[in-house]
Amino acid sequence: MIVSSLVAAALLLPSAPAGPAAPRPVEPVPPPAAVRVDPALLHRGGTQVHLPPGVKAPPRLSARSWLVADAATGDVLAAHDAHRRLPPASTLKALFALASLSGLPADRQHTVSEHELRGIGDGSSLVGVREEVTYRVADLWRGVFLSSGNDAVRVLAGLRGGIPATVARMQATARALGAYDTRVVSPDGYDAPGQVSSAYDLAVFGRAGLRDPDFARYAATAYAKFPARGWSFDIRNTNRLLTGADGVKRYPGILGIKNGYTTNAGHTLIAAARKGPRTLVVSVMDPRGGGAYAVYEEARDLLDWGFAAAPHARPVGSLLPPPAAPPVRAAAPPAPAGTAKPPAAAPPAAGPSAVPPTAAVSVATLPDTGDDGPRLFLPLTFVGSACLAAATLWLVRRRTER
Repeated sequence: MIVSSLVAAALLLPSAPAGPAAPRPVEPVPPPAAVRVDPALLHRGGTQVHLPPGVKAPPRLSARSWLVADAATGDVLAAHDAHRRLPPASTLKALFALASLSGLPADRQHTVSEHELRGIGDGSSLVGVREEVTYRVADLWRGVFLSSGNDAVRVLAGLRGGIPATVARMQATARALGAYDTRVVSPDGYDAPGQVSSAYDLAVFGRAGLRDPDFARYAATAYAKFPARGWSFDIRNTNRLLTGADGVKRYPGILGIKNGYTTNAGHTLIAAARKGPRTLVVSVMDPRGGGAYAVYEEARDLLDWGFAAAPHARPVGSLLPPPAAPPVRAAAPPAPAGTAKPPAAAPPAAGPSAVPPTAAVSVATLPDTGDDGPRLFLPLTFVGSACLAAATLWLVRRRTER
């Protein structure tokens, strides 16, 4: 009874006061680039945009599909039928460049043979590559970006393993970037059955291209010289927003990228521009009105709206690739019938903070945490033992006296 009372009293004693609790760390607010939006929103039809009251809505365009995004964060500011699959025309050359630039040194020289120029589609845009002429790889890339030369694409694809290998590499590059609407058949964007992309995917390619110094340099080049046999001739970028040609006013801060046209695709365009600290990328596919240069004017309207609305618009999507799925842990195969079940592995030893909350833990097994709480029970153990010994001695003496 004495021991029990002492132990009970000891349990009621207050433990040593703990020090001040450590402040809980404030959860960091993710920057705009890390904000993820439900990707299903951009799969809806029509125009998608989130604006506070009083902010001007996006322009009404004739294009079948379009998108405007912040190139730094990947935030999509507004889009119309962003994932609608349409023929891309020569804007697909942006993907060709992303998939092929890194494997070809710019100063490498190559003499073109006749067979490399076979199979180019009728009516293709050409820069003027000729057999038996030696070109630097940089010359050929300027032929791709400025003149949209399908002949230059053929030669460069041959240097990177041929057309089938290039198509496969382009497809893999698109998937790695999260551009799942794109199906590549011809690396130059020439009309081919089943070849499609989307305004979303084209914007993804444009944003990725701005991060490649070689891509960005070629895409922003307005004029260049192209070699011939013993001489060279001038070539001009067919992106009118970059050159200001054919009555299309040059866009301030334009960074270029790539335009295209085929019978099936109509006019298509990926464009990027910088104003102050902000860079926007837009994609426009197949305007239905306004003439041959409507694609540039509609891109201009999107850029103007985007620079004005970007500080206020909430993103409706992201051009960032989706996060990688965590690896799936394979389940252990079942034990064969008739065999003993192996013993379960012992759980790892619990550290000071790993004690299960439902475990029955003896006071003696509590770790020394540096305060005086558990140590109060050590002198009580000696007190209890002494009391027990005294009681035993008293009983022995009483029996002896009897």
